[in-house]
This record gives sequence, C-alpha cells and structure tokens, in this order.
Amino acid sequence: MSARTILTGNTLDTDRVLEGDVAIIGSGAGGAISADVLARAGLRVVVVEEGAYRTPADFVPREIPAFAELYVEGGVRLTRDGSIGVVQGRTVGGSTAVNWTSSFRTPEPTLRYWREVLGITGLSAAELAPWFELIEKRLHIAPWETPNPNNQLLARGAAKLGWHHGPIRRNVSGCANLGYCGLGCPTGAKQSMDVTAIPDALDHGAVLVTRVRADRLRLRADRVTAVECLALDERGVKPTGRRVTLRAPWVIAAGAAINTPGLLLRSDVPDPHRLVGKRTFLQTHNYSLAFMPEIVDPFFGAQQSVYVDEFTWRDGVDGRAGFNMEAAGAQPVVSMHAWNGIGTELADFARRLPHLHTLVSQIRDGFAPDSRGGEVRLRGDGSPVLDYPITDFVWDGVRRSYLAMAECQFAAGAESVHPACSDARAYRSWAEARREIGTLRLRPLNVYLNSTHPLGGCPMGPDPRTAVVGIDCRHHHLANLAVIDGSIVPTSLGVNPSLTIYALAARAATGLAERIGGAGAAGASPG
Repeated sequence: MSARTILTGNTLDTDRVLEGDVAIIGSGAGGAISADVLARAGLRVVVVEEGAYRTPADFVPREIPAFAELYVEGGVRLTRDGSIGVVQGRTVGGSTAVNWTSSFRTPEPTLRYWREVLGITGLSAAELAPWFELIEKRLHIAPWETPNPNNQLLARGAAKLGWHHGPIRRNVSGCANLGYCGLGCPTGAKQSMDVTAIPDALDHGAVLVTRVRADRLRLRADRVTAVECLALDERGVKPTGRRVTLRAPWVIAAGAAINTPGLLLRSDVPDPHRLVGKRTFLQTHNYSLAFMPEIVDPFFGAQQSVYVDEFTWRDGVDGRAGFNMEAAGAQPVVSMHAWNGIGTELADFARRLPHLHTLVSQIRDGFAPDSRGGEVRLRGDGSPVLDYPITDFVWDGVRRSYLAMAECQFAAGAESVHPACSDARAYRSWAEARREIGTLRLRPLNVYLNSTHPLGGCPMGPDPRTAVVGIDCRHHHLANLAVIDGSIVPTSLGVNPSLTIYALAARAATGLAERIGGAGAAGASPG
C-alpha cells in the first residue's frame, strides 16, 4: 500500500505533466473499476476527474446545493431541443455517487439481441456471470427486503393486477434507509465508486486528479500520445489557465455517454464510418404522481426497492417500446418540478406531499428498427450536446406507460392520479384515466421527461463499420485507446445500467492488464 496521492486542479499554480502506465479519463462506474483493477495489477494509473472529491461527511440532504455540486450542468443538462433532462453525476464516483443503488444484471433478451443481431460474442449470461458475481460480492449487492411505503404501494398494485414484480437488489452495506441517495450517501453505506474502487485504487498507488477537465486527445499516427486537460476553478466551471498533460502508453476514456463521444469528436479521432456520437440511447423516463389516502412520506426510505417488468418484453425485443416500472424518490424540489404547478396550486401540492406516490417508467430504446436513438454533437464552444428526437416510437411508449402506471396506482388505492404532463389533470378513477390518457396530447416540453441512463455513442462490436470499439473495449482505429464506460453499450438495457457497466469494466480492464503485463493481472480475474 502507498500514501494516497490526490491533486486538485483549482489549487495548481503551474502547469503539470503527469506520467503513468495508464491514463483514465473519468472516475465513474467504468473508470473507477478500471483504475482499481489496473492499480492492483501493479500498473501506474492516473485518473482525471472533472468533479470534486467529496467524502460522506460532505454530503448533506439539500437538493439545490447538492445538484449544483454533484451533477453535470447542475443537474439540468438538456437534450438539444430542451425536451429531455439528462441527469449525470459530476464528482469522484460519477453517477454511482448519486444513483439510487438499483443493481440489475443485464437481461437475457438484451444479451441475446446483442449476440444474434449485433454479432457480439463472449457476453452471454453464462459468460458474464463470473464478472457479475465478482462485483456483487465486492459491492454487497443483495435484494432489499424492507421497502418503504412508496415501494410497497407499487408492489400492492402489481400484485392485485397479477403483474410480474419483485425486489430490487441494491449495492449498500449498513444502509440507514435515509432516502436521499441522489444527493450522495452521508453514511458511506452506498457502495459507490467514491467509497470503494477509487480509495482502493489510491491505496495501490493510483494518482487522482480532480477539478480537471479532459479537453482533447493528442494523436500521432494510430496512437494517443497525450491527454490535454484544463484545470478548473473551485466551482468546476471556468478554466483557470493552468494545463495538465497526461502521458501514458495506454489511455482509457471513461467519461460516460455524451462526454466520451464529445471528447472523441473534439479530438478528431479516426472515425471513417462516422459512428462516434450516433446511436446514443436514453431509456427515457416519464412519471405518474398519485395521492394516497394514507401517509406515504415518499422522501424517506430506500428510494427504489421494487420493480415491475410486466411490460418490458411484452411485445418482443424489437417490437413496440417496452418499459419497466419503479418507484421514484420524491424529494420536495424535484417533486414540485415534476408537478409543474404555480401559485396556490403548487402550495397545495407541497402541503399534500406526505401523501404523494410517484412511479417512473423507463422506455427501452435501441432495439426496434424505428428506434435509432440520438446523436451527440459539439456546440460552438466544443461542449457536447445530445440531439435526441422524440419519435412516434417513444411517444407510444410514454402513453402506454402512463396508462400502466395509472392502473397500478388506482389498484393500490390512489384517490387521484396525475401524469407528469402539463396538459393532463388529476383523474379520480381508472376508467377516467384510461379514457383521458388515451387521447392526451403528447408533445415536447409539455411532458416531463428525463433520463438517468444515457448509453451508447461509442458502441462496441466486432465490425469497425458498425462499432467504435471492439468487444474488448479497445478502439478499432487507435492502438492504445480503450473506451470503458456506458458509451460502449450498443442499446439501452431494459434495466438500470450500473451493474452492467461495472461487470463490463471489470472484464475489459482485466483483459487490458493481462495485455499490458501488470504483475498482478491474474489476480484481477474472477476466482
């Protein structure tokens, strides 16, 4: 073990050049697991992160300052036309530090589609099982058996309707059931990368550089020769003028969907088939709010602990938009934003918040021929933005999921149900909801849509004509670049993606360690 080395960009008074065996851009699910595996293999690892390093003692359950500090663009990153919010973490640990801990293995129908349609081999359920088991043991992933009322109501409605549902597995150890997972875990119970893989990588000699933004990759022939980075101010917004250069024989891009394609586009990485940034998927989320006669207190307790997958694959893998259903944590600021009321209506909503029940549906995209996702582009200042058209395919999924959520909430005893749409109103019965939602006008900006699951933009696959990286995550056209994050996932998943990214990262980083020849590479593998 070695002393932990952490550099902070806003305190640098000179330019810096840092060297190692591997430079990793990003400290989220892909970057952190990669750093841990490679550092344990005895390799010199340097990790650069745009956000700050916050410990559990730094996390406080106050929405507005937490979003400003811990999320990309303060939690209000939008698609190009402003119609969908894209929620991603920007702190050491990335989105793992602010997610709700829901941990699912990649569904078999998704893996089968990858194999049979996209030609991706080596990623069957059986072949991935050892990697899932490794991560599940490491992060204490297990079913959560004490759902809060918000989740109990979801289970109650599903059971009455005969829908398939079950407990969600969560990556927690000693969870205090506070209910503010999205603002960082103040007890350290969430086994996110900021309290697991990153500290372990540091203990094995990795160097962490925070408040530094990877600006572009410097290229020569078929190799990355350096990563050019900009030191940021204390808020992580403006460059200070200081530069940090990373030099390493191997580079891993792990900035997640949107940011990693943006980096590759800014760097003019070889892209002969113009694939970078395309086929970016959101698994778009939409919401249904209900008021119950009993106290729900939806802002307390584990935010997600029950799932319903009755509709995920009902129309086949490549049929109409499938969707799953989960409970959504209902902290006050976020809930009032979803309600979209003003004046006395909003005040009345706030008074009734303890009775609120909130469901979220996640709409599978990327499988059907008419579900091609969006495209990451660069703004004039070089920052990335996702252009994601809301097609009829998506709107069909939104309408059907509104209907399913309303039916479930009324089955659970709701007094009223209100889809999160400005043209909707509170419906007093399932018959009324079914009639009104069936003709509800759905259009951009009047429907509250967001995503916490952006994936793709640098898809993996064996064919350079259709994929940016190989199945081993190495770039098809640059000999020493790997991409290990959610951007390699070639479709959405049908479930929350963190466990999939962890497992793919462990697999890819172990293979890379063996290729480089780290002294302890064999010890990184399962078993």
